[in-house]
Amino acid sequence: MIRCVLFDLDGTLVDSYDAIAESLNLARSTFGLPPFSRQEVLRMVGHGLEDLMQKALGPDRVEAGVRIFREHYQNISLPRTRLLPGVASTLAALRDRGYRLGVITNKPAHFSRRILDHLGVGNLLPVLYGPDRARAKPDPEMVFRSLADLGCAPGESILVGDMLVDRDTARNAGIPFCAVATGSETRSVLAAAAPYRLLDRFEDLLALLPPLPDESPAPEKLP
Repeated sequence: MIRCVLFDLDGTLVDSYDAIAESLNLARSTFGLPPFSRQEVLRMVGHGLEDLMQKALGPDRVEAGVRIFREHYQNISLPRTRLLPGVASTLAALRDRGYRLGVITNKPAHFSRRILDHLGVGNLLPVLYGPDRARAKPDPEMVFRSLADLGCAPGESILVGDMLVDRDTARNAGIPFCAVATGSETRSVLAAAAPYRLLDRFEDLLALLPPLPDESPAPEKLP
């Protein structure tokens, strides 16, 4: 029986690509490079900021690029990020059905927590790990730490995400991967990855996850 659902962040719960693209292009302009389109940025993210900067600026400019990006992103991330359709109502319904919910992301946890709290869903997602708290995806450490915090076993859990790195993380942790075609990867790419389920809409999770029998409540929000 599935009792725990872990979510990726960008492209799964939120759309923060405008903020990411603006911050990335500021770093590129600092080095005299032309801007990337939103669609180009969409295909580059998901593996952490250092990886993104290496792709966008080259290996010798990663440190400077990260500094420029973070200084700008922290000022615009809240107003330029929005929940994806159906996320708030689906998370609330899953919580009310008895599921224990958490987030694992390759965005730093402190940025991610600020965004989720600002968007009004932080209380529904008591556990959150980023690369500042555990090894980055596709390493399964974030999965195992989250499940320990939530009091669930891998056999009771699924991972929901929009990228192949999420598929690889789920595979490395030994849990099913549910793909949502709402972010960086196309539906055809996700279908070819053979997920446990391929969902076109986030709220399709409700058809997959019925109400659980009554049990002890999930843990309160962790620091």
